[in-house]
Amino acid sequence: MTLYKLKKTDEFSSVFSFRKRFYGEWLIANIKPNQLSHHRYGLVVSKKVSKLAVRRNYMKRVLREVLRAHPAMSPVCFDVVVQVRKPFKQGEFAQVRQDVETLLCRLSKSVHAS
Repeated sequence: MTLYKLKKTDEFSSVFSFRKRFYGEWLIANIKPNQLSHHRYGLVVSKKVSKLAVRRNYMKRVLREVLRAHPAMSPVCFDVVVQVRKPFKQGEFAQVRQDVETLLCRLSKSVHAS
């Protein structure tokens, strides 16, 4: 599956200003509906989470792979910005994957509820 990305600062800002969030143990998902035929994702790993760029980049690679492997379940498409709340390492990959899947399931359930 192709992973469509949010790239511009304005795109990230509009998602943050929409103020719809889902919280997980490891991650925060900020969402905003879009008018496209697919979801778009942005990833944020701040220096507060990890000072080393190597670790921040690892976390982004892991999240990209999990999102790429996860099929979009909702009929309404969203811009999603995933923020890392706390650092994770290789041994915690399964827990992070479960957290991403939980957040995406909550996203699809909130669409069906409204």
